[in-house]
Amino acid sequence: MRYSLSLLTLLFGLCLHSTTQAAPPNMILVFIDDMGWGDFSCFGNTDIETENIDALAAEGIRFEQFYVNSPICSPSRCAISTGQYPQRWRINSYLAHRKLNEDRGVANWLDPEAPMLSDMLHDAGYATGHFGKWHLGGQRDVGEAPLITEYGFDKSLTNFEGLGPRVLAICDAHDGSPLRRHTLGSDQLGRGEIIWEDRSLVTQSFTQAALDFVKKNEKADKPFYINVWPDDVHGPYYPPEARRGDGSRRELYLGVLDTMDEQLGELFDYVKSQPELKDNTLILVCSDNGPDQDAGSAGPFRGMKTMLYEGGVRSPLVAWGPGLLAKEARGSVNTDSVFSAIDLVPSLLEISGVEKPDDVMFDGENLAGTLLGKSENSRQQPLYFRRPPDRDGYYGQADLPDLSMRDGDWKLLCEYDGSDPQLYDLASDRGETKNVAEQHPKIVKEMTKAVVDWNNSMPPDNGDTWQPPKPKRKPAKSKS
Repeated sequence: MRYSLSLLTLLFGLCLHSTTQAAPPNMILVFIDDMGWGDFSCFGNTDIETENIDALAAEGIRFEQFYVNSPICSPSRCAISTGQYPQRWRINSYLAHRKLNEDRGVANWLDPEAPMLSDMLHDAGYATGHFGKWHLGGQRDVGEAPLITEYGFDKSLTNFEGLGPRVLAICDAHDGSPLRRHTLGSDQLGRGEIIWEDRSLVTQSFTQAALDFVKKNEKADKPFYINVWPDDVHGPYYPPEARRGDGSRRELYLGVLDTMDEQLGELFDYVKSQPELKDNTLILVCSDNGPDQDAGSAGPFRGMKTMLYEGGVRSPLVAWGPGLLAKEARGSVNTDSVFSAIDLVPSLLEISGVEKPDDVMFDGENLAGTLLGKSENSRQQPLYFRRPPDRDGYYGQADLPDLSMRDGDWKLLCEYDGSDPQLYDLASDRGETKNVAEQHPKIVKEMTKAVVDWNNSMPPDNGDTWQPPKPKRKPAKSKS
């Protein structure tokens, strides 16, 4: 589906913008991979200083109750791109080999008919670019997936989780061991130029491509929307030699985080240095899901990546835009507004002045005023979550909850059939330490019905039956 505007309408709209109102705002969405809520120093990290992100926060807004819509990468990326729950498109877990996708009930790629924010902005006259991890098709042995540019992007540069031009990593442990190429089969798929780069410089490649795109469209006086989606701070962790610390998993992670912040800073600094860009650009920075074990930090929250507890789905969010944010909100912390990645799509359309197509229904709500610091509204509808079908147990924890729901300050987790409910009052127990389900049976009954009904309304996956493949046994050595 392509949301085409007639040439006459488009020209009229651009003329109207130029004569009666400010130019459409530029927008940059930075979506970091596997970073915890507590990993920015402005969100509590005392081990390193993420000075470039902090500088954005000092002039912008920090949101403390922002959620992504899955605790794992591909569905989280689907949600923030479409404004819809990823289950609608059978993007329920990370996209892998086609056999594993089939076994888990997961699509091989995002249907190009999905209502992409990039597509809508592109058809309204925006220049659109995607620079970084994609993971919505074109990975492992899936080489026939649509190119990123088929989703409304003018230009793309990705990693091993997508097709088209891509940067593949050469990993150097700086300990004398051989260099290692990290490709997961991408180098065998074709369909795009491959650039080999040191693992510690992959984000730099994406940042430079984004910066070139900004400069090109700045010169052409054309509004732009850009995804900058580093595959940092996802493993494998190969920071520069000087940032390896003691070589522990946590120290390597911090070295990658520190380096990524520095590399992203080049893009941020350029936007800040150009008055017209500074006055008319919105930068959003968040993470796709919670942290990996023994690497990032979820701060005060329970759980991590793959889990429906807060640590898996609550993300830091920083919004920066001196010319767009309410003056009184600059440098503030919003501790009250509850909203999520699916709400960003209708909100950014509102901020850009682009109307959604009549045939598109978002699960997200328009909270442009909240995003720009003009209100502290929350979304009105509850938030629903379904675990990845392959993550009933993980990180040594068995039988993780299948479903979750947040409604006001209440958070409910349960099994697919509504059994084993856990209820938490996040206003007084944001760490989800005290299950109060027995004390509030009416709330449990109402919320359980709502989340089970929601789950049943979505296309199913195989989470109730899937079992991990058994490891292959090595043949016994002959005794002869």
